[in-house]
Amino acid sequence: MRQIKQGDNTGWVRWWKTVCAVCVLCATTSIALPAQTYTLLADFNGTNGGDPGYVTLVQGPDGNLWGTTIGGGPEAVGTVFKMTPTGTLTTVYNFCMLANCDDGSYPYGGLVLGSDGNFYGTTEQGGGQYELGIVFKLTPEGELTTLHYFCENGCSDGYNPKAALVQGTDGNFYGTSTQGGLGYGAVFKITPGGTLTPLHSFEGGDGRYPVAGLIQAADGDFYGTTVQGGDGSCFDGCGTVFKITPDGTLTMLHSFNSSDGASPYAPLVQGTDGNFYGTTETGGAFCNGGCGTVFKMTPAGTVTTLHSFRGFPNDGGFPMGGLLLGPNGIFYGTTTQGGLDPSQADCLGYGVGCGVIFEISPGGSMKIEHFFAGFPIGGSEPNGGLALATNGTFYGVTSGGGPYCNTFGCGTAFSVSSNFAPFVETVPPSSGLGAAVNILGTNLTTATSVTFNGTPATFNVVSSSLITTTVPAGATSGKVQVVTPVGTLTSNVPFRVLQ
Repeated sequence: MRQIKQGDNTGWVRWWKTVCAVCVLCATTSIALPAQTYTLLADFNGTNGGDPGYVTLVQGPDGNLWGTTIGGGPEAVGTVFKMTPTGTLTTVYNFCMLANCDDGSYPYGGLVLGSDGNFYGTTEQGGGQYELGIVFKLTPEGELTTLHYFCENGCSDGYNPKAALVQGTDGNFYGTSTQGGLGYGAVFKITPGGTLTPLHSFEGGDGRYPVAGLIQAADGDFYGTTVQGGDGSCFDGCGTVFKITPDGTLTMLHSFNSSDGASPYAPLVQGTDGNFYGTTETGGAFCNGGCGTVFKMTPAGTVTTLHSFRGFPNDGGFPMGGLLLGPNGIFYGTTTQGGLDPSQADCLGYGVGCGVIFEISPGGSMKIEHFFAGFPIGGSEPNGGLALATNGTFYGVTSGGGPYCNTFGCGTAFSVSSNFAPFVETVPPSSGLGAAVNILGTNLTTATSVTFNGTPATFNVVSSSLITTTVPAGATSGKVQVVTPVGTLTSNVPFRVLQ
């Protein structure tokens, strides 16, 4: 069994959640009946991976959904996998295949697709003499390159990263490490070639243990969360929200106090109104210590609780995944426990529930879309968020459930239908004039034109799921459109032209 380190509180959090859910009778709430179709696509069985971590799937240039697991594979320390939209799962890479796990182990955070068409990620352990994690690059063909070993420079770069990276508008990748730095975790920048620069070390008052990754907001700064620290009422603090500039100037925007949430494990998302939205795993108005919240925060740091979860058997509890902003302006997310499938007495038998998929409006109106059924007929404990593929369908993974491994299962992959039309996605989402841009989509083979906010661009159709182009002269910020004989596909978010 892997020893739990300081700051890695997954073990005691799961125990605490179970005790809380069993012992506390949460009040009932009005739940809308599920309206979307849930499909179990694949089961992890140990050989092909097991226990996806804080993973949100990403769509690759090949049209498949890519992700990581922290268990399974030949060495039982994690894999990279890809999955077709219909559920055919293929292992792309098994970690710890090199001596002393020099290629890393336990990739908790998942992947990000870089503008060069390669995937980038982190592992929590393995790599180098200290075995405290790496940053890696992975080609779509499965060739892995280690870019950085953590703790090489006195641990000023931090160690034990658990979050996905984000590529900034400058082309560099930005991320967090849960521990190390000069205190309780760090924020860092790393070039695609592997040159890492520490940007900030947390000292406690400004946060402890950043488990979530960063997002780059419209103002160009990065925003993130820590699961502890700040000046809240919890032991060691209830967690914080912070802003950090690309050159490393950090501002703590909010310190949670339990009543408005605690332990934010997930990254933020910026809404169309300019505010930030997120989840906390605990805290809020219900359950003993809180079953978690959904919150809104202004850019200045004013937090409003939109929803307090009520746990089992109601609307779910203990969300660890981030929110997804849909094209309709509604947010979609998951909870790791709580809820109750109408066909099940209790999916695990402990009175905790296996989690839910929910949607919530910017004003706080909540609707449950799916109750997870658990072992052996469905998934349980989705620790990551949902992904919306360009075919208009949601995809996700659960860390438990399915028929393999044991009574908890090795995890599953699933899809959820939506009423959203197919669209295109640009990688990167912003760039300067003349820069190369990849356009992801479906059924792109017969494309006849590409425009950036109405300005025509030259393009090359690489496959049915990928078009390459450059930002044309005279282009302005706005939607990217791809015209095909069967219709026009519009980007899900506006493309921002950098001046």
